[in-house]
Amino acid sequence: MEWARRLGGRGVADAAVAVVLALFVGYAIVDPPGPSSSWPPWSAWPVAAVVSFPVAARRRWPRAMLGLACAAGVLATVAGAIAPSTIWLSFVPTVLVLYLVASTTSVGWSVAGLAVCAFAAVTVVLIFYAQVLPGLTPAAAPSELPPHWPVEIGVISVLLTAGWAVGTVVRWKRDTTARLVRHLAEAAVTDERRRIARELHDVIGHSMSLIAVKATVANHVADARPQEARAALAVIEQTSRSTLAEIHRVLGLLRSDGDLQEAPLPAPGMADLPELAADARSAGIEVDLTVREEAALPPAVAVSVYRIVQQALTNIITHAGPTRCSVTVDIDGRAAVIEVIDDGPRHGRPPRPGHGGHGGHGLIGMRERAKMYGGTFSAESRPEGGFRVAARLPYDPDGAVT
Repeated sequence: MEWARRLGGRGVADAAVAVVLALFVGYAIVDPPGPSSSWPPWSAWPVAAVVSFPVAARRRWPRAMLGLACAAGVLATVAGAIAPSTIWLSFVPTVLVLYLVASTTSVGWSVAGLAVCAFAAVTVVLIFYAQVLPGLTPAAAPSELPPHWPVEIGVISVLLTAGWAVGTVVRWKRDTTARLVRHLAEAAVTDERRRIARELHDVIGHSMSLIAVKATVANHVADARPQEARAALAVIEQTSRSTLAEIHRVLGLLRSDGDLQEAPLPAPGMADLPELAADARSAGIEVDLTVREEAALPPAVAVSVYRIVQQALTNIITHAGPTRCSVTVDIDGRAAVIEVIDDGPRHGRPPRPGHGGHGGHGLIGMRERAKMYGGTFSAESRPEGGFRVAARLPYDPDGAVT
């Protein structure tokens, strides 16, 4: 029962298909269009169940079930349990399992499976018509589908080839989509890192300018006003520590941007969060903003907090609005903890695509910001509805890396 639980809806669907196939195969054996099987009528249903069973378990053991399905069809045909003109039905389960093998395994495996199954089916049809059919009791009435081995071989070959071809196309499309998704994710990470690098460039430029000014002041007033000189040196010390910590964080993480010609932008921070909430309210989102700030944040951490809240609200506006959400920012002097929770779309409307997924450039960007500080990030749907984004950005009060 454990494997059935893991398969979920697909396993149930496969079991239903296997039952339907068993009914078709069993009915074809009991009431064939031509001569009947020499086996007793009641045996049709166990034979049909054995032939169809591999479809129910194909997702658990695809290659093993392909062998079992082909072997069951071959043995049932050779033993005379299948009536002429219906042999192709006993290989329909093989076609369905072959489709799954072709869509989930390598081309080599799927081609080998197709070749073996086709060879076995052709061989067993020829054996049946040469050795088994002559010993069957002729039909009492003229057959609406006279036994004809080329038709049986042709139908089986077409079905096997079609199942393999469709499965191969599905696997190719799935692999292509996966490569595209990886490429887009890598491009999104690169773009986000470059954007962080530009912001960090602004922070460093601001810090170095402040250090230069304070150093000039300290140099000019060192003899006349030593207290003022010491205050300037304290600012230089704190600023240099914070800037050096930011450089250490990103040296091994960010690529060179090379685009340094843009005009410097003002770095947003905690004081700009109410404006973010106001913008979201103007877009139809009821925002409950709570900020508990027990200590001042380093500028770079404040920018990241701002950007994470900004992106979370943007996702809510884009994918779930209008709705209600709560934004909580808790700063205790060692870490900034952010939590954004929305109630989901109102009136039972399903969320637009992108809300609650694990992909998306916005979620990737937020995750990268948390990673830069050695923090944590999570984004998940809530059982009661809506979505939750949470991030924790640890930092040292004096600017050192935690």
